[in-house]
Amino acid sequence: MNCAAAPDLELFLHQARAGSGPALGQLLELYRNYLDLLARLRIGRRLQGKVDALDLVQETFLEAHRDFAQFRGTSEGELMAWLRQILARNLANLLRRYYGTQRRDIRLERDLAAELDKSSRALDRGLVQHQSTPSKQAARREQAVLLADALGRLPKDYREVIILRHLEGLSFPEIARRMDRSLDSVEKLWARGLARLRRSMGVSS
Repeated sequence: MNCAAAPDLELFLHQARAGSGPALGQLLELYRNYLDLLARLRIGRRLQGKVDALDLVQETFLEAHRDFAQFRGTSEGELMAWLRQILARNLANLLRRYYGTQRRDIRLERDLAAELDKSSRALDRGLVQHQSTPSKQAARREQAVLLADALGRLPKDYREVIILRHLEGLSFPEIARRMDRSLDSVEKLWARGLARLRRSMGVSS
């Protein structure tokens, strides 16, 4: 397996609650790829090119630093849910700015939070369902986070075709048009990318 050793989340969380800024920074950094992927999926094609998902993630981290005292959870799943709520609020604010709506829309924030949760569950089901014996790392970490990190380590074209196929649900012809590639090259990219993704997560084909 190419994955790094699992971090001690309990230690980071304990130190962050004790007021350690560096520990909180390390804790949040574990979720950069995860939140970036969720933001990208929700921004949609209309705003891609106008909005950088990483900017939304950075804004989410700044607010998480500011409001961390409000977080009462004790598990990784609870922390992920809290970060998704902040991300949903920032996405709602972004849509308000681009579509000229001044009033805060609580229903939109709830809808976006539900969509982020749905995307996270799709990630958690993963693309690596043939693992017979979960690794110690996977047993200690949320699958959605591990998968987002593994996708982040792939070359750009491999990552793109897997996201478009499995997370955006596009057909291979649609992906070929989106990526301006031939259908054959897209199918080969997908097969190779999926094989590399599974290897990086220590999963048998």
